[in-house]
Amino acid sequence: MRVAVIGHVECVEFVRVESVPRPGDIVHALETWDEAAGGGAVAAVQLARLAGACTLFTSFGADELGRRARLQLAEQGVTVRAMADPSPQRRAVVFVDDGGERTITVLGDKLVPSGGDSRLPWQELEDADAAFFVSGDAESVHAARRARILVATSRELRTLRAAAVELDVLVGSGEDEGEVYHAGDLDPPPRIVVTTSGPLGGWVQPGGPFRPASLPGPVVDAYGCGDSFAAGLTFALARGDSIEEAVALGARCGAAVMTGRGPYGAQLAASDLD
Repeated sequence: MRVAVIGHVECVEFVRVESVPRPGDIVHALETWDEAAGGGAVAAVQLARLAGACTLFTSFGADELGRRARLQLAEQGVTVRAMADPSPQRRAVVFVDDGGERTITVLGDKLVPSGGDSRLPWQELEDADAAFFVSGDAESVHAARRARILVATSRELRTLRAAAVELDVLVGSGEDEGEVYHAGDLDPPPRIVVTTSGPLGGWVQPGGPFRPASLPGPVVDAYGCGDSFAAGLTFALARGDSIEEAVALGARCGAAVMTGRGPYGAQLAASDLD
């Protein structure tokens, strides 16, 4: 199976606190750690764990943080196809509170791959069973459409609208206003729209509601559960599952991530599948 992700990477400093500070507060960190994360990275690592390999088309800053992020992802089984950007590597600080909720502050511009950059081997996507578009430009969406199945996040509706290609599946949150898809937002419309609603499950159009997966343990950290859900769904469709089966696997991936430290502490792997 060949799967790919098109998206961005952020160098994230995670800070565990009892509660997120209010204006004027001083709080003490209970724990800190660093990860190469962001939507593209999280989805690529999840797909690599399920499929055995995943190619990530992305862009890194031309600094030490960018070099470290590339190395970390390669160590997690991701094949990196990256542009070098003269800008600093994008960073983020994530507070994780006692309830496992994450609060994110992003530092710097999102560095995304360009489909018009001939230095990237976009032709590799012609052999891909599935691709997940997280972020990029309109030309990179066209490149991603070469894959047999194309899944995309509704966080990038403006870019998807400019690309004007048919998506097999659009995935978004029904709780985050920045991800809500309305009929008519894209032309042509996606074949299937999957909307997630956290512990309530979600909705497939056409189709109907789906139930959330059971948590395999206590909630530890919600960071990365949405992108892991979409990655699990993409993997299932690539291997020929129905949309119902794909949503169920995506829900299992999202639920598993919530029980681990950071985005990679509890991601499902191929050995965890029935």
